[in-house]
Amino acid sequence: MMPKIVVIGANSFSGAHFVDLLLENKHNDVVGIDRTPKCPLFLPYLRHSQERFTYHDLDLNTNNDAIVELLVATKPDYIVNFAALSEVAPSWQHPEQWYRTNVVALTKMINGIKALSGLKRYVHISSPEVYGTCEGVVGEDAPFNPSTPYAASKAAADMSLKTFFKNFAFPVVFMRATNVYGPHQQLFKIIPRTVIFAKLGKRIPLHGGGVAVKSYIHIKDVSRGYLAGMLLGRPGEIYHLSPDGGVAVKDAVQMICNELGQQFSDVVEVVEERLGQDKAYVIDSTKARAEFGWYPVISLAQGMKEVVDWVEKYWSEIQIQPLDYIHQA
Repeated sequence: MMPKIVVIGANSFSGAHFVDLLLENKHNDVVGIDRTPKCPLFLPYLRHSQERFTYHDLDLNTNNDAIVELLVATKPDYIVNFAALSEVAPSWQHPEQWYRTNVVALTKMINGIKALSGLKRYVHISSPEVYGTCEGVVGEDAPFNPSTPYAASKAAADMSLKTFFKNFAFPVVFMRATNVYGPHQQLFKIIPRTVIFAKLGKRIPLHGGGVAVKSYIHIKDVSRGYLAGMLLGRPGEIYHLSPDGGVAVKDAVQMICNELGQQFSDVVEVVEERLGQDKAYVIDSTKARAEFGWYPVISLAQGMKEVVDWVEKYWSEIQIQPLDYIHQA
C-alpha cells in the first residue's frame, strides 16, 4: 500500500520542495494543506503529475477544526508540518499573531489528533532561532535562549509538543535546519532578492554590514533530511540539519555578485542591524548524519548559481511579483 503523507504548509518554500521530493516516489500518496494557493513560480511540485497529490485550502487559525477532521478521516502514516508564521523581523510588529499561529493554533490541532490511530511520525519543522545567538557549535541539547517573538513562539511550540510526547506518546520528531535557500524561494529573502536587485540596478540593504554569520543550506539537501527524519527519526528526539560551517551574509552576497559579474560596492547599501539579529548560526548535525546517513551535497557556490539561473529563466514572471514581505495574520 502507498504510504499516506500529509504535508501541512505544503505551499511554503520548504513545504513545496518537500512535496516535490515526495512526488518523485510514485509509491507516495500525498495530501497537502495550506491557506495560500500560490503562483506556479513558487511551486516546484507542479512539474509532477498531480494524480497522487490532493490539495486542501485550509487555514490553521480559522479552519483548525476542519484540519483535525481531515486528518482523522485521512488516517495518514506520516504528518510533516511546515505551517507557521516564519519571518523574524515582522514578528516585532504583531507578536501576538505569531503566538496565535505558532503556539495556540498548533496546540489546538495537536490536541485534536493526539490519539490518531496509525500515525507513525509527526515531523515538526522547528528552528535554530530557539537557541538565540550561537556560541561555538551548538548541539540538540542546547538550552533555549530566543531573542525575537518569532523565536520565542517556536520555542513555546516545541515545549507544547513535548508535553504531548511525554503524556500521550505522540510520535513527534523535531527538525531544525539552518538558513535554507534555493530556487523558488520567496523573493524578499536575501539570496533571491540580491540577484533581483542586482539585475534591476538597485542596491540591496545589508543589515549591519552583513557581518552576521549564517549557515546556508540548499533546500534539496534539507528536504532529504526531512524525509529521513520522517522515515527514521526517533519520536521525542531533535535533529539538526546544517552544512559544515557558516559564512557571513556579506560573503554570500559577494558570491552572487561574482556570479553576476557585478561589483559588491555597486550592489549593496549598509543599513542598521535588525533588532534581535543573532550574530551566528552554526549548529551541529552529527546526530542526523550518524542516524540517517544524511549529509549536504550541494555546495554554496552551486546553489547560488541555481538561484541565479532560476531568476534569469523566470525573469519576466519575477518582475511582476511583489519584492517585499506581505504579512498575512
